[in-house]
Amino acid sequence: MTINNKLIGMGVALVTPFKSDDSIDFDALGRLVEYIINNNADYLVVCGTTAETPTLTDKEKDEIARFVVQCNAGRLPIVLGIGGNNTRQVVEKVKTSDLSGIDAILSVTPYYNKPSQEGLYQHYSAIAKASPLPLVLYNVPGRTGVNMTAETTLRLAKEFSNICAVKEASGNFTQIDDIIKNKPQDFMVISGDDGITFPLITLGAVGVISVIGNAFPREFSRMVRLALQGDYQNARQIHYRFTELFELLFVEGNPAGVKSMLAVMGMIENKLRLPLVPNTIKTYEKIRSVLNQLN
Repeated sequence: MTINNKLIGMGVALVTPFKSDDSIDFDALGRLVEYIINNNADYLVVCGTTAETPTLTDKEKDEIARFVVQCNAGRLPIVLGIGGNNTRQVVEKVKTSDLSGIDAILSVTPYYNKPSQEGLYQHYSAIAKASPLPLVLYNVPGRTGVNMTAETTLRLAKEFSNICAVKEASGNFTQIDDIIKNKPQDFMVISGDDGITFPLITLGAVGVISVIGNAFPREFSRMVRLALQGDYQNARQIHYRFTELFELLFVEGNPAGVKSMLAVMGMIENKLRLPLVPNTIKTYEKIRSVLNQLN
């Protein structure tokens, strides 16, 4: 199976469950991985931004990656997040990480230091040259403060055969459409935003790296599959069932929303690491109410 086949459909950006003492709850993580695998997800994304990686130590990230690889036992492809705003450090991490059981690397655009488009190109060039695995670019300007243009994404896609995809979370339909229209044939565009996954698939995206998939893997993966098969009517019905939850997911930041959902479902403790905090009671109760209606 090529990497292209592995990354079609719904990948789930795994949250990191914590105990009340701030330590990682590996029991809850194991249950969550089983739940997601058994409910039709297509692949797992470990140590993405939804995992609260800025608050995890390197040792903890390595422990989480090893644990998920072990739990998965080869059942689904795994994408590992390795990104940052220090290119040399990212390259070193790519070179020295244990990548056994990992199928691709997801790397976010550098945050805070706001590189130019040439800086973004050089950053990803260095990672691509160092990476023994396929590389997925990740553009999320709302979090990083810099947008990678279609021109830069296409330049990287055309020049590096191991840059296999982009996770696009700019929300800019014109930009994403430009990438889909002008990309190399085997380069994939993946939605980085649950709420616009359905329309992006109609334009030619191959699926989503999903947050809501932590809580609703079966339902959301069904929506993605129906849309990919061209059954837009049934896919649209599922999309509309989730519109209120999409809003509640991000109203107080990610992953506070999805952690509230998982807590309501009894899967994890509603615990985040500072500077992130759980949803307010008002939002938590709204989520509980919408989940009861969906059930």
